Amino acid sequence: MSHPLHHLLFFFLLLPFSTVAQTNGMVDFGSSITASVNASTPWLSPSQDFAFGFKRLEDNNLFLLSIWYYKIPDQTIVWYANKGIPVSTGSKVEITADKGLVLTDPRGQELWNSNPDLNQVAYGFMNDTGNFMLVGGGSVDVWQSFKDPTDTLLPTQIMEYGGVLFSRQTQKNFSRGRFQLRLLYDGNLVLNTRDLDTNFAYDAYYWSNTYDADNVTNRGYQVIFNETGYMYVLTGSNQRKVLAPGIVLPSGDYYHRATLDFDGVFTQYYHPKTENGNWTVFWSEPDNICVGIVGKEGRGACGYNSICTINDNKRPDCSCPLGFSLLDQSDKYGDCKPNFTQSCEDYDKSSSGDLYDLSVLIDTDWPMSDYEQLEHMSEERCRNSCLQDCFCAVAILRNYTCWKKKLPLSNGRNDSAVNGKAFMKFRKSNPPPQPTDPCFSPPDIKKNDRTLILVGSVLLSISLFVNVVLTGAFCLVFFLIYQKKILKNRDGPSAAETNLRCFTYEELAEAADGFKDELGRGSFGIVYEGVLQMGNSRNSVAVKKLDWLVQVKDREKEFRTEVNVIGQTHHKNLVRLVGFCNEGEHRMLVYEFMSNGMLASFLFGEMKPSWNQRSKIALGIARGLLYLHEECSIQIIHCDIKPQNILLDDYYNARISDFGLAKLLMINQSQTNTGIRGTRGYVAPEWFRSKPVTAKVDVYSFGVLLLEIITCRKHLGELETGQEDRAILTDWVYECFLKDRLDALVEDDSEALNDSRNVQRFLMVGIWCIQEDPSQRPTMRKVTQMLEGVVEVAVPPSPSQFSFLS
Repeated sequence: MSHPLHHLLFFFLLLPFSTVAQTNGMVDFGSSITASVNASTPWLSPSQDFAFGFKRLEDNNLFLLSIWYYKIPDQTIVWYANKGIPVSTGSKVEITADKGLVLTDPRGQELWNSNPDLNQVAYGFMNDTGNFMLVGGGSVDVWQSFKDPTDTLLPTQIMEYGGVLFSRQTQKNFSRGRFQLRLLYDGNLVLNTRDLDTNFAYDAYYWSNTYDADNVTNRGYQVIFNETGYMYVLTGSNQRKVLAPGIVLPSGDYYHRATLDFDGVFTQYYHPKTENGNWTVFWSEPDNICVGIVGKEGRGACGYNSICTINDNKRPDCSCPLGFSLLDQSDKYGDCKPNFTQSCEDYDKSSSGDLYDLSVLIDTDWPMSDYEQLEHMSEERCRNSCLQDCFCAVAILRNYTCWKKKLPLSNGRNDSAVNGKAFMKFRKSNPPPQPTDPCFSPPDIKKNDRTLILVGSVLLSISLFVNVVLTGAFCLVFFLIYQKKILKNRDGPSAAETNLRCFTYEELAEAADGFKDELGRGSFGIVYEGVLQMGNSRNSVAVKKLDWLVQVKDREKEFRTEVNVIGQTHHKNLVRLVGFCNEGEHRMLVYEFMSNGMLASFLFGEMKPSWNQRSKIALGIARGLLYLHEECSIQIIHCDIKPQNILLDDYYNARISDFGLAKLLMINQSQTNTGIRGTRGYVAPEWFRSKPVTAKVDVYSFGVLLLEIITCRKHLGELETGQEDRAILTDWVYECFLKDRLDALVEDDSEALNDSRNVQRFLMVGIWCIQEDPSQRPTMRKVTQMLEGVVEVAVPPSPSQFSFLS
């Protein structure tokens, strides 16, 4: 690697002339750049081949602190700070003496620093190799970007033992992705996928074979990208393992880079310095990533349930099979979700031929998802075996062997080497009408119907001819009346459809001891504690008894909604509905019992819960809402998220409850028109404007709730004298945010103050969620990712005051 020492004497002579110094790559101590639409001039290398500064992204308000090729049209980024997390307008980078490069947000909050060695920083230098360096006293390098690589290596750069490159998450998202290039301590250079949450490395799908078990000196210890553009692993015995043997570099003057691309392919590119054009691939590994990833764990090159096909450029193309769609429509390399829910109930199994069909995929397989292998199978027998098996999602037939697989499917690939057929199950129709449920029996024949029978009987005795005529007429009238009432009753829930237990009123009255122990009450009824015999054990339950005084229309609608919604969902952050009663005037819902009660009592009690508990609860609620919005077969908008509707189980895990006001959106429906729903203070502004509502109304309510969790204050709570400025929580929180008064928000909570960075992140997420404009609010998927720290949170703008007093 070239060193700038030969420049230093000349640079010191030019220190008084800052413009000239920057033109020659040197950046004075104390220099800074601010991110703005009319961005400051970046710090350029002497040849102006490379630039260091804020690179504006497609979102005009987001910038990436990075190094990029300055002269070529696409200005390709080769290094970035802050783990690839962008920053907003007004952020600044400055060279300081003690921390080197320091990145701050518009309010001066530190986001990242280069953390140099203990030496004091004297100045910075943007090298012509693309290496930004910080130089201390005695011209000693104290930090350089080459030693802190991101997804790219450049000529003259060296990777040592333990070195790692991270891919981006997507082509335009620079946050760390699923793929890694690592030089292991055993000497092998490997490519592998990883778990985003834990950073656990899955099995390698490429390795350099530079490990020698018998001779330590023959193991690789450096990856060198030399100045001529060749890359090799250098062993302890000074042997070179060239990574692209037999390939000759093009002659002429070219830029070179080697990048671990977002799709997991490690690729060396070249680009002419003197001409416009695109980057050209010199070599890449692996040749076919679709078949290269074979581990039992992880998603493979594409997402779960997806199919990977290698294209002519040796890049993976991902697609969802028939009956599946992308979980995240913006990420075509992500997971695919089924557009149906298959159950193992009798009504689903017995009609499998009517409900399901199989699409045929040639040379397609998910090799690590088998649960059953059947020998000597014909195509017809393999197909039928999967079709009749409620666990089977796909069956692979190859060489008269049938492999059955269940969801989720991983490492999907389409490749001629598979040499077989895949029979993929999909739903072709809705379930057929079910037999009448005893809890929702047909209506009794009323007085008018009995009159018809009596009159008909008398008339039938007159003559045989008249008898026949009237019998036919009677049957027709009775049939029409009966059918009309049957259809009317089908609006109600069905135990078969929801897979719930149907209770009689007497059973629940006995279980709840005559409805004596009240747990809580809401606008639609009272909840009582009870104990039920379920199987061989007695379990505590909560019985919600709907109030008869509520208007019949609202009571019936709330009851049907809650049974149908919760009965078809299953998630660890939702309260599980055990069963229901629909007998005469009695409408009751039976839930699993939550021993730690409502979040409201926990949050606003005398003892403030720990910050660790509160952050865990907030994340659980976010995950539950994400499930309702994106991971159910039908999108569900809860419409009444508040601390009274969040319950806590034995381990203080958050469980979302009370779906009485929920709104269901059908497939391909993203919004709906409906009257105002929810609770004052948590209701999104669009409700008041008679505009179509989307899942963003839940995001708004969650934002208010998140601010309550952070501060342990009610959104419109009773205040002490002299605290009128805190009357509206959302106003006060944003004011504290602007003044950087985190201590005022959490008061004497030392645990929260010690974790100020995460508290700050949660706070900014909450402010993003309560934006007046729904389009500015993030989705619950992004909210969850921001809370988890997977996606960085930009500084939020001011929310509107419109909704605060509504």
